[in-house]
Amino acid sequence: MKTKSKKLIALDLFAGCGGLTEGFEMTGLYETAACVEWEKTSRDTLTNRLFSKWGYKDAEERVLQFDVQRTTELLSGWSGDEKYGSSPGLKKIIANQGTGIDIIVGGPPCQAYSVAGRVRDEHGMNNDYRNYLFETYIKLVNHFKPKAFIFENVPGLLSARPGGVPIIEKIRASFKKAGYSLVDDIKRYALIDASEYGVPQSRKRLILFGIRDDCFEGEPQELLRQFYNDILPTYKAKNKATVADAIFDLPKLFPNPEKKQRAKISHVPQASGVPNHKPRFHSERDMAIFKELALDGARKNKKYKSVEDLKKLYTKVTGKVSSIHKYYVLESDKPSNTIVSHLHKDGLRHIHPDPEQARSITVREAARLQSFPDDFEFLGSVGDQYKMVGNAVPPILARVVAKSVACFLEDNLVKQEESTLWKIPLQI
Repeated sequence: MKTKSKKLIALDLFAGCGGLTEGFEMTGLYETAACVEWEKTSRDTLTNRLFSKWGYKDAEERVLQFDVQRTTELLSGWSGDEKYGSSPGLKKIIANQGTGIDIIVGGPPCQAYSVAGRVRDEHGMNNDYRNYLFETYIKLVNHFKPKAFIFENVPGLLSARPGGVPIIEKIRASFKKAGYSLVDDIKRYALIDASEYGVPQSRKRLILFGIRDDCFEGEPQELLRQFYNDILPTYKAKNKATVADAIFDLPKLFPNPEKKQRAKISHVPQASGVPNHKPRFHSERDMAIFKELALDGARKNKKYKSVEDLKKLYTKVTGKVSSIHKYYVLESDKPSNTIVSHLHKDGLRHIHPDPEQARSITVREAARLQSFPDDFEFLGSVGDQYKMVGNAVPPILARVVAKSVACFLEDNLVKQEESTLWKIPLQI
């Protein structure tokens, strides 16, 4: 087990493969008490990372694979579960470490709140149980009483109205009942673009920073505006990182000259030493389209000038009709478009800008665009890996948030005792 420290103690809920935890660990200011994730591959990936990179010898115990909706068992333990095995539960795990919880981080699955999800679902996602997973998050906040929390989600949370009631107001009221405040104008303050903080990707997310009202001196709204206006922006990058910055130094993966289509080998793999950098299979039809679109992207007089042009191309080559354009070539001199979990189905909206490679991006390229370091290894099937990367919080953004939180606590927390934490430099 890790030795006791003066670090802030974090609990990660809906942890996925650990993008938030990775960023918090990067700072050196936090100790991860436990993480909760219900998908096995994500749990295994996070467990491996905490053990191999961050030195948690008891990572198998700290990373719980479980359904957070079973809150009583999650807290008090369970045994002999057909899917989830056994665990002493969060209360005992954390008590055995001799600590409390300073901060809870995480974000419930975003599909129910996403605008795209509502468009595709005939009921507008109104009947999706994931609309209310925030209630479990709040139950655990209410139990552990951390000084603060980070609740991350998609911008669609602001417009989601299951049952005709704005979900963001339900969330705000529920946290307030538990003794926590959120900033008053969430859209104005809490909507963050990851590309402004060094992530080579245009990715807008809500970063809801909540504080326990009785832990701080001062009016909660003034303190929260200080976090968003004065602390968080100090970590903005001077220049936005681009696709070229992120992925162009990786080994190139060219189409297989031997045309081994029947063997499902469309591109020549490279022994690069970089994990998860293997090309997915593409048909010759798709490779021809990818090459043509990448070439067109570099032309002054483009053939495909609009979304409608790309929709027509998709219908022409597949015979199918799509409400959104399926093809998108990454622009090398700009941040990537948003990396999404849909990559596990296809990579049509994340086509490599090099026409000679004629392919969509690899898991490693997606991970780099999400700002994961190369030594972060994703386990499971290739589909699982794409999904984990797409669902993750970019670690560089998480690191910025973690440092901002630590700085805020240093300035405002009513301290019970002096801690060496406050002497640690907060610069990135």
